[in-house]
Amino acid sequence: MTINCLGTLVDLSTPKVMGILNLTPNSFYDGGKYLKEDGFLNQVEKMVGEGADFIDIGAYSSKPNAEAVSEAEELKRLIPALEKVLQNFPNLRISVDTFRAIVAKEAIQTGACIINDIAAGALDPNMMPTIAELQVPYIMMHMKGNPQTMQSLTQYENIMTEMNFYFSEKVAQARSFGINDLIIDPGFGFAKTTEQNFEVLNCLELLQFHELPILAGLSRKSMIYKSLDTSAEFALNGTTVLNTIALQKGANILRVHDVREAVETIKLLSQL
Repeated sequence: MTINCLGTLVDLSTPKVMGILNLTPNSFYDGGKYLKEDGFLNQVEKMVGEGADFIDIGAYSSKPNAEAVSEAEELKRLIPALEKVLQNFPNLRISVDTFRAIVAKEAIQTGACIINDIAAGALDPNMMPTIAELQVPYIMMHMKGNPQTMQSLTQYENIMTEMNFYFSEKVAQARSFGINDLIIDPGFGFAKTTEQNFEVLNCLELLQFHELPILAGLSRKSMIYKSLDTSAEFALNGTTVLNTIALQKGANILRVHDVREAVETIKLLSQL
């Protein structure tokens, strides 16, 4: 199970870690911490040193009810920072978290190698044709609506059946455009209640039906801290517990704020 990143095949049969770098003032956990150059470069250096296989950079907060950001503002936040990161870490595999085709294209042309789309093409009809043109790995997440509306769209008859149907349609659509490397993300916290998030995690192995790599983005999310009656700041231990379960149920990539702990989780599970 491999993906092609800048001409190198990355084997995902051994789970990998994707470190999160938010260039936003309002992300739910670390918003505003990495807006300045020294801040984001130090964070990238820390995550790389701790063993991150990828860094996922986002300039548009997708937390529930987040304020919409213009395309121009997203590019203004993203591209200069991406250039600086690659100047300092030229061999780094960078994923860009965006649902906009123009942002995706500029990011790949700047040197990123993966696009991580929370909407799987639903919020920009040009996204999948653009990914096909660029021929880069494409992460497709499950979500209904958009960040401003998703929390009101949590009605499912059978969430896993509907999610598998969703991914079957998205994979077929992506293949029809000629996209080769696909990764699916169940979208923990997106158009799902806390109870539904745990149901998806409990049944995560059902997504292996698609025979594609699975990304799990559980890091410090509300399903953890609300269940523990705490906050995102104190949700690292809970994140490690749920990441362990995700790996046991077939996750190939852990998308996390805390790289060292995720790397250690993978190493320990490999001893079983």
